[in-house]
Amino acid sequence: MKKGIIAYWVCTIIIFLMEGVMPALTSQTEMAKQGISHLGYPAYFGNILVIFKVLGALALLLPIVPAKIKEWAYAGFTFNLIFAFLSHGMVDGFTGLTYFPLVILAILWISYLQYHKIFIQKNSAL
Repeated sequence: MKKGIIAYWVCTIIIFLMEGVMPALTSQTEMAKQGISHLGYPAYFGNILVIFKVLGALALLLPIVPAKIKEWAYAGFTFNLIFAFLSHGMVDGFTGLTYFPLVILAILWISYLQYHKIFIQKNSAL
């Protein structure tokens, strides 16, 4: 059980940093704006995406957030990472960096599975 808790927190913190903190700090840089437009998305889409990423990352990190909200956050990040992989693949071709969202997705899934194993199954047994 202790290994599961450690795996959950390590993976959740990585997701929080990669999907919450980094976008919040870098979203207004010229490189980020060019990245969004390079993929064919309008500029406002990047701003909306950052808001939802920060909210989702906070939802995953904070224990006070209800389980249903966490489920939505996990689902939102799953869709986001799959579409990031597909968008980069369709525009730039399937190179090495194209697969990076899938690495983050694997970390997200570990967090999700451990979350269910530790918190959901434990509470449903009561």
